[in-house]
Amino acid sequence: MAPVRRLVVDVLKPHDPSLVAFTEQVSETDSVAAVTSSLIELDQEVQNVKLTFEGESLDVDAVEAAVEELGGTVHSVDQVACGEHVVRDHPTLQDH
Repeated sequence: MAPVRRLVVDVLKPHDPSLVAFTEQVSETDSVAAVTSSLIELDQEVQNVKLTFEGESLDVDAVEAAVEELGGTVHSVDQVACGEHVVRDHPTLQDH
């Protein structure tokens, strides 16, 4: 089976921990080389964030468990890249 190299998830998380602390903590998950987080929406009780994980062979279950341990919930898996390398997305006519 080809290794998962990039995983993009939509997460609902509480305000505490902060987005910086949340990202730092999930980045410490085994198999994760790097994480980027983006705030999508903010309300009084929760934050909706996009997390992009990269690694040589991501353990998807461990990533989801790390998010849940911090009080977050994975709403959806929005992108997965598998194989020898990550393929860069290129816009197509359908994207316009």
